[in-house]
Amino acid sequence: MSISSVNGINEGKNASAENEVCQCHGGDRPGTIRVIGIGPGHEEEMTPKAVKAMEASDIIVGYNTYIALVKDLIKDKEVVGNGMRQEVDRCQKAVDLAAEGHRVAVISSGDPGVYGMAGLVLELIQKLPKEARPECEVIPGLTAANTSAAALGAPLMHDYAVISLSDLMTPWEQIKNRAKLAAEGDFVIAIYNPKSRGRATYLDEIRDIVLQYRKPETPVGIVRKAGRPGMNWTISTLEKLPEEHVDMQSTVIIGKSTTFVADGKMITPRGYKA
Repeated sequence: MSISSVNGINEGKNASAENEVCQCHGGDRPGTIRVIGIGPGHEEEMTPKAVKAMEASDIIVGYNTYIALVKDLIKDKEVVGNGMRQEVDRCQKAVDLAAEGHRVAVISSGDPGVYGMAGLVLELIQKLPKEARPECEVIPGLTAANTSAAALGAPLMHDYAVISLSDLMTPWEQIKNRAKLAAEGDFVIAIYNPKSRGRATYLDEIRDIVLQYRKPETPVGIVRKAGRPGMNWTISTLEKLPEEHVDMQSTVIIGKSTTFVADGKMITPRGYKA
């Protein structure tokens, strides 16, 4: 198992969190595991319930980058963290610790049930005998789509689809088909993981698919670093999307047929008779 410690984020011991944790079993009774959405990663935009759940936990488990975002809330707690593409190891360690009797918090950016860790944690818990399963609670958080929509105005006021362009878990052909069906159904489309060095053309391909069903002047919002320091956004069009700066820290929102821009705000009418 590839697990590293980022113990002592503020002050404290530099010993391995994994080694220290294993010395303090909580007895034979299973403990608890809370999968917590930290939103953009600062207390101001976390729910009070999420903050209290972190405070009540003995051990914090998460991706190293997200742990660093909430270091002020972690204080001197035990921390178990690792890097990208080690999600199964990370969640398995959290489940094991909770089964030993600990109060464990698994932190997830945005909402843990939206491309987060909630599903994986629940799946792993089900592999334990029923009497050994820790209690699990999923605590929601502010998603990138919600934060981005607020910055842009009100683009998600009607039905919308959220699609990730990462093909690590989903075949690219399936992603393209989902985009086609969302465009055909006139959904607003929120796109996560729109572009990386290894997927430089994916967003352009999706844009070409959507153009089969939407006008070139359809509004498109691009929000970078949603809810985090340095957040900035651009409102463009489907036609001009290839000219805009988009990266992995961006969320792209493509409007539906009725979406319009007024006073610098992207608006999708709900249908009220104003």
